[in-house]
Amino acid sequence: MARPLEAHTRKGTIIMGNGAVRGTRLGTTSYESDAGVDFATRLMTTYDCPAGHTTTLPFAEEAEIPFDWECATCGRAAVLRDGVEPDRKPEKHIRTHWDMLLERRSIAELEEVLEERLDILREMRGEDIRRSA
Repeated sequence: MARPLEAHTRKGTIIMGNGAVRGTRLGTTSYESDAGVDFATRLMTTYDCPAGHTTTLPFAEEAEIPFDWECATCGRAAVLRDGVEPDRKPEKHIRTHWDMLLERRSIAELEEVLEERLDILREMRGEDIRRSA
């Protein structure tokens, strides 16, 4: 007969039955079988890299296959073999802080504000303030 498992606590020893659940490797082992599962039909696609590398990937038949894919060897953009390049949407210009500033003020106004701020800094340092006409 197997000896019961013991668990130690601050108050003493607790005897556990032989059918106690022991730790498992969570996330590494699946307890389900593949019996009765219908996998999606696959379509092998090939991408050609400008450096001469080829990358072959499986996609589900129903999936939308992308025109370009990162090359598995060098990381460059590989294109779908025998694929038709889709029409690209025009890229939207990214507005910078300077662009937004120019929407609110003209260059002359910005130069005036700059001079005012520089005068304040010069006063704080004790420098002579230059006034231009």
